[in-house]
Amino acid sequence: MAQIVPAVFGEADESITTEQPVQVLCWRGAKMSKKSKTRRGSRTPSETHALRPGPNWPLLAVSSLGIALTGYLSWTALSGGAVQGCSAGGGCDIVLTSRWATLLGLPTALWGLLAYTGLAAIAFVRRADRHWSYAWTAAFFGVCYSVYLTVVSLTVLESACPYCLTSLGLMTGTLALVAWQRPPEMAHRSWVGLVAGRGALAALVILLLHANYVAPQAEPAGPEDPMTRALAEHLTEEGVLFYGASWCPHCQEQKRLFGASAGRLPYIECSPAGRNAPQSPSCNRAGVQTYPTWVIDGRAIVGEVLTLAQLAAATGFPGAASFK
Repeated sequence: MAQIVPAVFGEADESITTEQPVQVLCWRGAKMSKKSKTRRGSRTPSETHALRPGPNWPLLAVSSLGIALTGYLSWTALSGGAVQGCSAGGGCDIVLTSRWATLLGLPTALWGLLAYTGLAAIAFVRRADRHWSYAWTAAFFGVCYSVYLTVVSLTVLESACPYCLTSLGLMTGTLALVAWQRPPEMAHRSWVGLVAGRGALAALVILLLHANYVAPQAEPAGPEDPMTRALAEHLTEEGVLFYGASWCPHCQEQKRLFGASAGRLPYIECSPAGRNAPQSPSCNRAGVQTYPTWVIDGRAIVGEVLTLAQLAAATGFPGAASFK
């Protein structure tokens, strides 16, 4: 080859200078290809992750109990049915009918159902580190919100709900189970780091929700609906009595049905000094024990929120047909 090139180009020196770079480039290219193969091969071990042998059966079992509990409470809340063991005006009834019983327009129990369903789905995640991280985060937020609701029920509502306490126990058990199942791959992460960030975020969300819950609710303003106003005045004229308490959720719900005409109802406050104060003498004389209590034609209707149509029909209101 070194002899052919000078015959074409006329100088042998140029043949040497043109041939050597080709050899060097080929050698460097071969060297670079070997290095790139080495780099690609070195990445493979770092991309392997430990896999669980199967579903997390203990987590799935606890989540299933939570699904059954919150599923039942969600069904009763959406269908308007009565919760077993919750008598009208009792502690369970007060908690489950309070403003904290709904979140973003949906029953709080339904959000709990979604949380337990999510935990049940996480039980099938095979990759060990992701499985644990997802379960820890979901259970941690669930416990934080459950503790918040329990504190509110005991301090603000001054009532206890066995169903809610059971859910708190299940979620706390879930968090303890997940903490105990911490895989070796997560051992390098400190518990302080795992709790601090999630705890700060949970506290921020709960504070925002609590501010929304305790914000003053605007009273219904006029104009009044003519038929609703006429019904409220008719109840007063007929001697109907409506006994209630300011802290009673059902009583507030009953008043909201009358909107701006609620002030015209024959309402009697039985707890003017607060929940823990003695009942007013007038309510004691009437034998009122549960709120709300309607007295229509001498007959007491206890613990029920009556619709406008029911009140109109029970008192013979002339415009009863307009509420159907």
